[in-house]
Amino acid sequence: MGARQMVFVALLAFAAALAGVGVGRMLFRPAQPAENAFHTLIHRDLALDAGQEQAMARLEGDYAAAQARYGAQMAQDNRDLAQAIVAERGYGPRVAAAVDRSHAAMGMLQKETLQHLFAMRALLRPDQQARFDQAMVAALMQSPAPSASQRP
Repeated sequence: MGARQMVFVALLAFAAALAGVGVGRMLFRPAQPAENAFHTLIHRDLALDAGQEQAMARLEGDYAAAQARYGAQMAQDNRDLAQAIVAERGYGPRVAAAVDRSHAAMGMLQKETLQHLFAMRALLRPDQQARFDQAMVAALMQSPAPSASQRP
């Protein structure tokens, strides 16, 4: 086989690989994260009026700030846990305290999230609330438990 034919075969194989990746991405899309599904439900599917949209925007801004605050706290808690593990080389009192602080921040974020969801729900009409409730329950029922690789 000549050099020209080998280049042609290589280009053809590359094009086939790209086409395979494209088809695979179209057929096997990952599930939409629950927060994206809620955002889509609220802003597209529930047909909010202008007043509801403005109120939702305020709530989302407040929640984003809380998320950032708790995210920073959890990152610091993980650094503190790492330092405690290095210092104690086992599960000692510093490690236990760092774990407790981390769990407290996670719990506060979960409470903040639920308060945010119920604040959004309060802005909805009864027909919208029913769809919102169904979506929230479905998302909670489908939430997989974190795998060992997702834990800090």
